[in-house]
Amino acid sequence: MSSGSVGYDGANREFSVLGVRVDAVQIPEVVERVEEWIARREGCRYVAVTGMHGVMEAQHDGEFKTILNGAGLVVADGMPLVWIGRRHGFEMRRRVYGPELMETFCRETAKKRYRHFFYGGATEVGEELAARFAARFPGMVVAGTYSPPFRALTREEDDEVIEAIERAQADVVWVGLSTPKQERWMFEHRVRLSAPVLIGVGAAFDFHTGRVAQAPKWMREHGLEWLFRLGMEPRRLWRRYLVYGAEFVALGLLELLGLKKVR
Repeated sequence: MSSGSVGYDGANREFSVLGVRVDAVQIPEVVERVEEWIARREGCRYVAVTGMHGVMEAQHDGEFKTILNGAGLVVADGMPLVWIGRRHGFEMRRRVYGPELMETFCRETAKKRYRHFFYGGATEVGEELAARFAARFPGMVVAGTYSPPFRALTREEDDEVIEAIERAQADVVWVGLSTPKQERWMFEHRVRLSAPVLIGVGAAFDFHTGRVAQAPKWMREHGLEWLFRLGMEPRRLWRRYLVYGAEFVALGLLELLGLKKVR
């Protein structure tokens, strides 16, 4: 079990969006950084894969802003953050799309036999995802899976999860709980885990098992994924995209124009 956690190491190019640090990196750089952390094994770090939704959650919850800014990496999983990064002078060609990051890392490092633990998804989703990836990427090691119930875990259940991850000797724990739940989970559990890296990938578990349809690539690459997802799940997502989206645009413009400074 880890004797402590390691947060941001200050080694990255970065910019701020409404007081949230965003690292100006692309998927190949994230893969490289995660492999460095696995090799060094200097505590447990977590990666926040965030977009407009995460930034806006942080505006309404100061503790959550602290959680994001404490991550080893905060990567731009959303074109608005990419566009802002470009305005700050960074060469950011694409977003760091959570499902793509997960797939790329597993594919490119399969032969290195890192041990992967999948935490999240509905019953049996983690197992199905692990089986699919193991079949697609020969050499990839699935160390374990756990699908939490749709309620808060009891203290005993949480202890059992920690024990399972520790027993699995995971190198990477993929966390699919959605924002802000997954970032809170990583932050709260980082001091209890020996795994070098925790990565929150949201709906990636459902996308890769075909339970939820992904937006077409052209929509994902041009900042229109929100429209596709809103059309698929309007009751669940209307507040995220319509209310938070409008607020993000308003506050973002004020910050870019120098009329509002957020820390």
